[in-house]
Amino acid sequence: MALQVGIVGLPNVGKSTLFNALTSAKAEAANYPFCTIDPNVGVVTVPDPRMDKITEFIKPQKVVPTTMEFVDIAGIVKGASQGEGLGNQFLSHIRQTDAIVHVVRCFDDPNIIHVAGSVEPIRDIEIINTELLLADLDSVEKRLQRTEKQAKNSTDKKLKLDVEVAKKIKEALGKGLPARAVVLDEMEQVALKEMHLLTAKPVLYAMNVNDADFAAGGNDWTKAVEARAAEENNKTILICSAMEAEIALLPPEERKDFLDALGAEEPGLNRLIREAYTLLGLQTYFTAGVTEVRAWTIRANTKAPQAAGVIHSDFERGFIKAETYHCEDLFKYKSEQAIKDAGKYRIEGKEYVVKDGDVLFFKFNV
Repeated sequence: MALQVGIVGLPNVGKSTLFNALTSAKAEAANYPFCTIDPNVGVVTVPDPRMDKITEFIKPQKVVPTTMEFVDIAGIVKGASQGEGLGNQFLSHIRQTDAIVHVVRCFDDPNIIHVAGSVEPIRDIEIINTELLLADLDSVEKRLQRTEKQAKNSTDKKLKLDVEVAKKIKEALGKGLPARAVVLDEMEQVALKEMHLLTAKPVLYAMNVNDADFAAGGNDWTKAVEARAAEENNKTILICSAMEAEIALLPPEERKDFLDALGAEEPGLNRLIREAYTLLGLQTYFTAGVTEVRAWTIRANTKAPQAAGVIHSDFERGFIKAETYHCEDLFKYKSEQAIKDAGKYRIEGKEYVVKDGDVLFFKFNV
């Protein structure tokens, strides 16, 4: 399931530094706009403490975590929707992603140039949001011109639905509202997805602070961003990209000491990855045996046959049943036999909706 999260923001807010820390890649992090012209793509492991606990009770030969992709997209500037700063190219890179981590600069540093001349996170958010909205409005207007002509003399219900949805989205965008704010039914949601709109994508604000403000839990700028995100029904996460980049370069044994000194159990990046994973509407189930413990990614509300199909299409096609228990049952009862003795080991059929943290054994026949 190759789903991508785009890292966006104004130039010099810490996007590439954050990407480098996430992926241990070496995207150029320079003190001037447009140092990143082509999007950098990195595959990262989704940290899941439950896997470590599973392997305490089931000793596998191999452990395979789940992964997701992050894309470092060059800084967007005011006027990007009209092509400023290679804007059209950068906006097209965002359009190909499934969700957005919007990095917002919430620190002051005279040695790092701010493209707008001063640190003002809310202004910066509005610049990015406006450019995405204007690009979507242009896209929807062009789509409407095309589809309205086609629908006029057509009985195609899908085409007429596309027109109605486009009109609703255009009206919202005209009021300054993102496409994701429009209430749509299931069929309309499908039509919206086919439009590949920038403002339809879920957003997580990554508030980038210095190490002192990170230790303090934020500052006045982050409070303003949190309030703005709440108004938009979006989430925020506090991050210090410079510190995370430093942690990422440390050997594992030194990394633990560094985190202990900070009073942290894990790097902040772990929280960011998990938040992005949730942002995409994803969850994890496990297969567990002495040969391998593996995490598998599915969308929330996936039924057992479709979850099995993530492993192999034959599993879905020939699905018979799923034997399952929740990983929390393993942590409580310590072994599969004890789980069975406690009556927590279940047999589920085709209508079973897989839960996050389920351990599954599929039976199939093709």
